[in-house]
Amino acid sequence: MNFTLEGIPKRSKKPRESGITMVMDKGLSVRQAEDLVESGAEWIDLLKLGFGSAYVTPNLEKKIAVYRSAGLPVYFGGTLLEAFIIRNQFDEYRKLLDKFKMTHAEVSDGSILLAHSKKCEHIKKLSKQVTVISEVGSKEEGIIIHPNKWIEMIEKELHAGAWKVIAEARESGTVGIYRPSGKAHVVLINKIIAKIPPDKIIWETPNKSGQTYFIKLLGANVNLGNIAPNEVLALESLRIGLRSDTFFEFIS
Repeated sequence: MNFTLEGIPKRSKKPRESGITMVMDKGLSVRQAEDLVESGAEWIDLLKLGFGSAYVTPNLEKKIAVYRSAGLPVYFGGTLLEAFIIRNQFDEYRKLLDKFKMTHAEVSDGSILLAHSKKCEHIKKLSKQVTVISEVGSKEEGIIIHPNKWIEMIEKELHAGAWKVIAEARESGTVGIYRPSGKAHVVLINKIIAKIPPDKIIWETPNKSGQTYFIKLLGANVNLGNIAPNEVLALESLRIGLRSDTFFEFIS
């Protein structure tokens, strides 16, 4: 830190099992990636190339190299894998991971209908190749998944080999673990954390309101995802009580 300030909550150190910040790159240029690394690499744990954007990203290998040079694990968004699965190209996807020397992969079914047993089979196969981050929850508004079903799916995906499970909220923060209004789905979240260790879950929190909710609920070292590149330092400030929303959370 740049100076001393008493009573700031202690943040976990890399490589983190809790307190993870997953950033979503939805189309940064190589130069923007370099700027992101310069300003925020210390606070970033995972870098997701959002949805299927890797397919159309110019200078993809150069950008990946920028992130890797800063020690940031990079992975393709789960929608890209879904695009391969629906075209019966799962094995080709595995070859793609090797081609780009990926160490992580996301397995999701937010856009396609996929039997959960088959999803877990994909997780099991990929976990022998890379570190798997799975995702639970639909991207479609109006689709309600019972809390017990959320818990069952999370448990099965962890058992199949997922390192962490992402709780879906989409980029809008209005589905899955959130109401259409953007407010947290409190009953669902409380039931999940009553059964699943919180450090096994990455909560998608693209908006400050969601970030604030989970920091107040689970503390500075909660795992948060889908963070915008220009919000990394703002989130870190929020985590440790240096923004008004969490200012009094850590004052004793």
